[in-house]
Amino acid sequence: MYKDCNCKDSQTLSWRKVPTLKNFSRIQVAESSLLPREIPSHLLTMGNWIINHGISGLILAVWLGLNVFLFVNAFLLYEKADKYFYTRKILGSALAWARASARCLNFNSMLILIPVCRNLLSFLRGTCSFCRSTLRKQLDHNLTFHKLVAYMICLHTAIHIIAHLFNFERYSNSRKATDGSLASVLSSLYNDKKEENYWLNPFHSPDMTVEYVTFTTIAGLTGVIITIALVLMVTSAMEFIRRSYFEVFWYTHHLFVIYFIGLGLHGIGGIVRGQTQESMHESDPHKCEESFQTWKDHHPSCKNPRFEGHAPESWKWILAPLILYLFERIILRGYRSLQKVEIIKVVMHPSKVLELQLTKRGFSMEVGQYIFVKCPSISYLEWHPFTLTSAPEEDFFSIHIRAAGDWTENLIRAFEQQHSPFPRIQVDGPFGTVSEDVFQYEVAMLVGAGIGVTPFASILKSIWYKFRQDDRKLKTQTIYFYWICRETGAFAWFNDLLASLEQEMEDLGKVGFLNYRLFLTGWNSNIAGHAALNFDKATDILTGLKQKTFFGRPMWDNEFSAIATAHPKSAVGVFLCGPKKMAKSLSKRCRQHSSLDPRKVQFYFNKENF
Repeated sequence: MYKDCNCKDSQTLSWRKVPTLKNFSRIQVAESSLLPREIPSHLLTMGNWIINHGISGLILAVWLGLNVFLFVNAFLLYEKADKYFYTRKILGSALAWARASARCLNFNSMLILIPVCRNLLSFLRGTCSFCRSTLRKQLDHNLTFHKLVAYMICLHTAIHIIAHLFNFERYSNSRKATDGSLASVLSSLYNDKKEENYWLNPFHSPDMTVEYVTFTTIAGLTGVIITIALVLMVTSAMEFIRRSYFEVFWYTHHLFVIYFIGLGLHGIGGIVRGQTQESMHESDPHKCEESFQTWKDHHPSCKNPRFEGHAPESWKWILAPLILYLFERIILRGYRSLQKVEIIKVVMHPSKVLELQLTKRGFSMEVGQYIFVKCPSISYLEWHPFTLTSAPEEDFFSIHIRAAGDWTENLIRAFEQQHSPFPRIQVDGPFGTVSEDVFQYEVAMLVGAGIGVTPFASILKSIWYKFRQDDRKLKTQTIYFYWICRETGAFAWFNDLLASLEQEMEDLGKVGFLNYRLFLTGWNSNIAGHAALNFDKATDILTGLKQKTFFGRPMWDNEFSAIATAHPKSAVGVFLCGPKKMAKSLSKRCRQHSSLDPRKVQFYFNKENF
């Protein structure tokens, strides 16, 4: 599966499409928004939210608390410290605003890469004992945290830029001033003397403009470059662009290299300056302010103050995570890309879906994991994520690729036009996802929208093998599988798998273990009429399976109520690969239908995050 699960979701069914056929009342129609719903108490909702999101809320609170602490600490330092006494005479409080936001920028720039260190997350998920259960689930929110950190960077970037605009304006005005004020006197120091390194105002001449200083100093120029890179990365990461023009998102997001280089160099110029420690011992700013302003240099205890630039700090914050990330992306990925990948089978499915069955020496996977794929003949730089649709028990691994952009369309076209030898494929991974935890629950609800079924195909295949091998370690007792598609051709992708599972469950006397529902949302009168006329047949006319296809969308309240009744004391894992709107709907129902008593049924929502 191309990691772009997307299927429009709506709770409203258009009843005008229902054909007036004699047998149509026997067709299974799904939920209408007109149906009444049970409204649980606010206490129940809050209690289950704490159960499902308590640790996430704690992590978020710690992160926000650290941001507040760093901001306040830096603000008070630059607002109160004697070292910046004279600097504040020129800049006022804008100095503290600029430096406090810079501190938070460094902190969040340190964090931004860690959530996308996929090998690190997979290692924590698979090997660390403290990452089990609830704590381990937090790893599945890595991209959400990555986005939150990015928003925080944008916020502090805006504060930093605005504060420095005020600073530059005040630097310029104080350098041009001739009124003998302390700010004007400080601004004219050391510009024509041998001790020129002790200046305070970067505007060394009254003729210098803000634009000139911005584009001729290291701090100013790198600040402009960093801002441009950040704007491009953030705007291209918008969901519409990321889904419709993935290549634009992919290339512009790699401007992070320029961003981090610029950030590391940004403080070298030392534009923000404070009084040197030696100078503060010679001339206490509180005692010498008036004397210095009236040019009483002859006073034995008040010499002209000397200033030094603030030592660069950004590189100290970002060096370690940058090395870790580059190690993953360059060394590990480079090593894996050199390993030979053999294509053993190519299958073209309906609706322009390509299935590749591959082998690679030493490759080991778990259910629901994904890999990154590169095809050098299409693009030498681009890597794209795809969910594995094979089971760990198989001697190959497979992916299903839906045409969803230029790269995937070119890849499908290359395999359609070229037979043997096929285009060369490189693979990086596999990497862990939330679906790995499916067998940790007694009861599992799997919900796939369109091509979002692929992680669950891996799970269902693995179940088939576990029953074939009589695996007694299987904790899961019941699985409810929901597949929602817009067109009938999509069901053909895994028809054989579902048919095999149906037969296997019957042969083993475990018919109740797997309960699946197929929902067709893109139906019309002709399709519904054809299904109604053939409703009495043993198999479904659309899929050939024994389970009949539902028309419309699931009645989620009914489904959750039925599962809660059937499993009154079970932990139910709800797994979704689908759009945000459906995620909100299922998450809400997990809260509504969970019991306030932790000993009774609890629904735990899990979503694939890309």
